[in-house]
Amino acid sequence: MAGGFSSRLLQRRENPRRPSFLELFFDLAIIFALNRLSRALLDDLSLNGGFRVLLLLAAIWWVWFVTAWSADWFDPRAPLIVVLLLGVMFGGLMMAAAVPTAFGGQALVFAVAYVAIHLGRGALLIPALRGHPVQRRSVRVALWFAVSGVLWVLGAAVAPAREVLWALALVMEYALAGLGWPTPRLGRSSWPDLQVNGEHLAERYQQIFIIALGELILMSGITYGNAGFHPDSTSAFAVAFVAAAALARIYLRPTGGRLGAAIEAAGPPGSRLALLAGYLHLVMIAGVLATSIGIELMIANPRSDDAAPRALLVTGPALFLLGQLLLSAVVDGSLSRPRLIGLPIFVVGGFASAELPLLGTATLITGLLLLMIVTETRLDRRHRRRVADAGTAADRRRHG
Repeated sequence: MAGGFSSRLLQRRENPRRPSFLELFFDLAIIFALNRLSRALLDDLSLNGGFRVLLLLAAIWWVWFVTAWSADWFDPRAPLIVVLLLGVMFGGLMMAAAVPTAFGGQALVFAVAYVAIHLGRGALLIPALRGHPVQRRSVRVALWFAVSGVLWVLGAAVAPAREVLWALALVMEYALAGLGWPTPRLGRSSWPDLQVNGEHLAERYQQIFIIALGELILMSGITYGNAGFHPDSTSAFAVAFVAAAALARIYLRPTGGRLGAAIEAAGPPGSRLALLAGYLHLVMIAGVLATSIGIELMIANPRSDDAAPRALLVTGPALFLLGQLLLSAVVDGSLSRPRLIGLPIFVVGGFASAELPLLGTATLITGLLLLMIVTETRLDRRHRRRVADAGTAADRRRHG
């Protein structure tokens, strides 16, 4: 009976999957979390503030990532999985609420909510999977989260060592996932053990990336509305919209639209590709979050020459491009020449605009993004034309 119950919890790999309503509902917690993270970065634009926000983002991303994989492995319609997803969502909301003071008075709230999410997942799944081979995978994951949980709680209790202990916990968790959660006497999970539905997970990645872009659009609109609709602010708002559309286009073409097919084509080892894609989406979302803050400050004061917003306007898109380049290398085994050549030009050009107001820097950065898109489109058309001409020539020789 136990085996039958556990089997009913699992998704059938051969069944096509679309994200469920419950998964999309869960993403509401991430919308709140990204907004809180952007407010935390806005309150402290120093390098230390940026590092702290990056740590919190990595923790929140890990909650989303592990939950997305769990929803891929298990049937989200099963009552136990519904309870699990709702519990994780509530824990994620607790973490998000604690973000502004996670390195202050609410450190313990953030850490305990994080640890409770991961250990609670194991507490529900391990008994439910009794008698099924998949149980060993859940036991491995839960044991290692119990170990890293010590670092999280200890970091919350010891303020001077908080950043170091939390960073160590995150590095351990991310590294162990890539190694298959190796555990004494239980071994490690193989890539077939971790196999995912490529199309489903790729769609989930797209959805969470759109949510990150949504934060950029939302705060741009709110800031513009508060700025009084002056000509400079209107121009800044227009630049922000074009920049958001350019980031979306660069994400989707060519790699973003092919990720699911690449995971499926790789078979069981495709889970490794899906894992790497998850790491790189964290890099891209961090870039979008930084861009969002830079754009918000630019719309609020387009004529400012403040260095901190300028740094965000340059490093944010550059970080996104770096993640996208690496994702292309992982998925297609190739690098986009316009992006590879354009990235250093992008960074140098951005910081060379130090004498310009923020609106000038943002316009330059957006123009470079558009130039990159136009160049890629022309190269792609030229490549397709050559392929078509080669095919036509081959047909003529065959029938000649």
